[in-house]
Formats: sequence, structure tokens, C-alpha cells
Amino acid sequence: MNRLFTSESVTNGHPDKVCDQIADGILDELLRQDPLSRSACEVTAEPGAVHIMGEITSKADVDYEAIARKVIRSIGYTKQEYGFDDSASITSSIHRQSGDIAMGVDSAYEDSSSTGAGDQGMMFGYASSEAEECMPLAISLARKLTMALRDGRTSGALPFLRPDGKSQVTIEYDGRTPMRIAAVVLSAQHDEDIALEDLRHELLEKVIRPSLPAGMLDGDTRFFINPTGRFVLGGPAADTGLTGRKIIADTYGGYAHHGGGAFSGKDPTKVDRTASLALRNIAKTIVSAGAASECEVQAAYAIGVAEPVSLAVFTYGTGRIDEERLLGWIRSSYDLRPDGMISRFGLRRPIYLESASFGAFGRTDVELPWEIVDREAESALRALL
Repeated sequence: MNRLFTSESVTNGHPDKVCDQIADGILDELLRQDPLSRSACEVTAEPGAVHIMGEITSKADVDYEAIARKVIRSIGYTKQEYGFDDSASITSSIHRQSGDIAMGVDSAYEDSSSTGAGDQGMMFGYASSEAEECMPLAISLARKLTMALRDGRTSGALPFLRPDGKSQVTIEYDGRTPMRIAAVVLSAQHDEDIALEDLRHELLEKVIRPSLPAGMLDGDTRFFINPTGRFVLGGPAADTGLTGRKIIADTYGGYAHHGGGAFSGKDPTKVDRTASLALRNIAKTIVSAGAASECEVQAAYAIGVAEPVSLAVFTYGTGRIDEERLLGWIRSSYDLRPDGMISRFGLRRPIYLESASFGAFGRTDVELPWEIVDREAESALRALL
């Protein structure tokens, strides 16, 4: 029996993504000046206003307002007619990290010389052979659409576009094999003077068809392009934005599990970010090595404790290595304590803003350290095949 699965993506001008980018822009500047900065920065955006809040402990001297305005400009919110632009009122209320939390992070429960996990929780990493970048196909294609919206706007090829936009792709599967694209939803913020018929034609021919594999589109594929008929007001002028509300679009489009922790604005002692990045690398290495065509890795942490309290791997019947042996390979190849993950991937650097829009995983347009397969670990894994 065939089944359908859908994932969505949003552009960098989506109100929640505006907030994520501001938070990670601040984090990057903190780490640029002080690599040991602690940050749990949250941002909210509304018509004409941005508010920055959270816990930050750092030796860095950061102009939060200047960073927010720079991010807003870089996204493309530069015109007052958009209802939100770089002249927005920007306020902040920042306080230091709780001493009770800092105590457990500074000195791990089982080893006072190690960094403890910044919070409890469970994290997941996933990879699949469905797409070249080892991602589920639906989220891979949905992101291609939103990136095409951005590129068409910034290049001038689609001059009527504004920064906000969303996509959705539905894949029809035969078992676990993707067969065709059943439906495409694309909503793009636009200037007022473009006719709806022209808008839909331009988006179909210049965004959708060039972005999606022609062999997966057929006469029964349904297209919903700006289905409300009008999307002039967008971004924070239309919907209040908030950090951390696009965690599914940030990761695997709902195809894999998610522990619930958001990424943006969090320094690398926060394992809901750092462990998710490390576990993605593990899963991608397993799939790239041919040890499985689908892999999910779960770890769980206790606040103030360095070692994961649990670790599991699942290959859903696609593995060429017994999962128990695969788990042994993970334990021998990866140090999943905060210090080990931070060191392995160089996470105390200003590298986060680039991953704050269009997803943290499966990116080929930017170089993210957790997306680089570890060839030594991959070679050791292949020796087990």
C-alpha cells in the first residue's frame, strides 16, 4: 500500500527565522570575541519591533541592536512598506546564566575537570540515502524551493518577491521507496502590483520546475501556488516571530524523531544543539559508509553530567551490521561528552548564523563541520562490513 509523507520549509524572511538569525548572529559575535561565552538567547519580532532576551554570560562587548539591524538588512527587510524593516524598535533584557546551571556546566558531576551537559533531554541524529545529501527527500526538496525563492529575489530574476515564504512537498512512497511527488505547496510574499496569474506562472516555471526532479512530477501532481490569492503583508508585520518555532523545518522535516530542543541562540555547552549536530554526523557517516540506507541515533543527557545517560542506534531493517556492533563502533569512535563534541567539530567558533535558515542539516551551499563525514571513522566502519 502506498503512503504519503509531507515536509515543509520556510525562507529566511519567515518571522520565526528572522528571530533565529538574530539570535545566532548574536551568538556568533559572542564566540568571535569570547569562545567560552554562554548563551541562551531568545528573540521575538512583531510589526516594527524586536525584543532580545535571555541568559548571556560573556567577556564580549556586543552591540545587540546593531547585530539585529544588520541581520534584518541582510534578509532583505529594508523598505518601510513591508511593515517591518531595519528601522524597527529594538530592545533587550539580558541577564547572566543562573549560577545553579553554571555550576553543573563548569564542573561535570562525574569529573570536575570536564564540562557538564547544559541541560537534560534526548537528542536525535538521522540520515537517509533518499537524497544525495543523506536527507529525507521531502525536506530536501522543500528546502530547494525556499532557497530558490530567496535566490530569485536576491538575484533580481523575480523582482516582485518579498522576503517571506513557505514551501511544502508531499512524496508518495511504495513501502519506504519514494516514487513521485504528489503535491507541492508554495506561498511567496510579493509586491502588490503583480497579477495573481502572472505570479503563479512565474513561480511554477522559475522556482518549482527547476527545483524539483522532473521524473517525479506527473500529470497527477497537484500544485498550490499562493493558494490564498494574496500574500503582500508578511514577515513579522503579519505574524509575530519567535526563536525555536521551526525546529522540524530546521532538522528532518518530521521524518525522523525530534527531542524538542531548539538550536538558535544556544552556545555549544547546550547539548540539545551540540549533541544533535554530533548525532547527525554519526548517522550520516553510517549511511555514507554503506552500513545502512537509513539510520537514526539517539542520546540522552542529564544536566551537569558529561557522559550520555543512554545511547541507541536504529537502522530500521536496512543495516548491514548488527545494531549492537554498530553501537560499539559509535562508542569507540565518538566522544559524546560536551568537551569531546565541541573539540571534534570546532563548535566554539562563529559558525551558527549560516545554519539559522534553510536547515542545519543536509546543506551543500555552506560548509558546516558536522556535515563533513569523518573518513577515519568511516574507514573503521567499512572494515566491519
